[in-house]
Amino acid sequence: MPENAGREMSATGAGGDGGAAGSPPLDGVRVLELANFMAGPYCGLVLADLGADVVKVENPQGGDFSRATPPFVRGVSAGFLALNRNKRSLSLDLKRPAGRDVFLRLAAGADVILENFRPGTMGDLGIDYATIKGRNPGVIYCSVSGYGQTGPYRERPALDLIMQGMSGVMSITGEPERPPVKVGVPVADLTAALFAANAIQGALIARGRTGQGQLVDVSLFEAAVALEVWETSGYFATGETPAPLGSAHRVSAPYQAFRTADGYVTLGATTPRTWGALCRALGMEELETDPRFATNAQRKANEPALAAIIEAVTRREPSDAWYRRLEREGVPCGILNRVDQVVADPQLAERGFFHDVPHPGGGRVRVSGSPIHLSETPVRLGRAGPLLGEHNDEILAELGLSPAERATLRAAGVTGVPEASPGATAGPCGGAPPGA
Repeated sequence: MPENAGREMSATGAGGDGGAAGSPPLDGVRVLELANFMAGPYCGLVLADLGADVVKVENPQGGDFSRATPPFVRGVSAGFLALNRNKRSLSLDLKRPAGRDVFLRLAAGADVILENFRPGTMGDLGIDYATIKGRNPGVIYCSVSGYGQTGPYRERPALDLIMQGMSGVMSITGEPERPPVKVGVPVADLTAALFAANAIQGALIARGRTGQGQLVDVSLFEAAVALEVWETSGYFATGETPAPLGSAHRVSAPYQAFRTADGYVTLGATTPRTWGALCRALGMEELETDPRFATNAQRKANEPALAAIIEAVTRREPSDAWYRRLEREGVPCGILNRVDQVVADPQLAERGFFHDVPHPGGGRVRVSGSPIHLSETPVRLGRAGPLLGEHNDEILAELGLSPAERATLRAAGVTGVPEASPGATAGPCGGAPPGA
């Protein structure tokens, strides 16, 4: 039986001995990631930040498709560097018997296998859950796909945009009576990644009790629909189909973005206290006694008129002045920032959110950090995403392969040649899995 199968959980809840005191909570957990672009790699990123040893298994001919996606930092995709920090890269042709054999040896000692290919692909390669489980009963095998491993849509190709449309997210995003817009970030991809990371950690805890691994099946489609928990519950209760509201709230007012002299502020005055505070901040105390706005329900019913009254005042001064005034009165508020303003935000600076990490080609590169703050077992932010095949020798040596065996795999093209410089930006390989 593989050495990780059924091993006892440590105080960290990760598996193995949990590492030294103060080490990240998933220290000692080995993850094999076979994933492209966003959902799978972002899940692997969360696990890597938490201390897992994430080995990114990639096609020697180009690797993760995001490697070829601009913009580039000294020849390496900036997005790839951020999404794949703290990981090690092993280039391996899984369509060759020797490559498959290497992967199976790695999988026999892995805690987690993470993949985000179309259902059936891993079976075609001979490395599906049933095969791996036969060698490693304790493995957590996580498959992230567009629609899931079952159902009539299982083989459909999926992109975040398609999932935002299919899930209904786009139908409730944007302004009323305007063309549909998507959420500004790939919310289906990212949400599926977070659900997958959460499920993997839950499965690791369960393995500590039972000694058995399991299959984790997460879909982008269901992840996006899960975000509509408020909207779907409202529909089940009333039969009314939710519509887009711009920046407004479904049941409260005022709760939206308001134009200022130089941008927008966002505010929410949803309680009697904050409503009164907003009226004072606006210099319009008479609104408190206006019968149209006496209760939250009346304010919501008369929201267009109320919003016009508020914005006629907020447009007179810049956002920063309104932010300071609203904050002084105790009204929940914020400035609608651009990305360049966000990265310079003093709150994020104080929290140490952005980090300069080593670039694989030398020097350093700035990346977003983790929003997770653990007092005793902090997350790690060691290095940016690796070069393709950067850790081949290191990982294969850990597996017990001699220098001669590693050279043979290289010469046969099974592992390929590690990138010689950060300027290598091989193109993507269509829609194929590693080794295709």
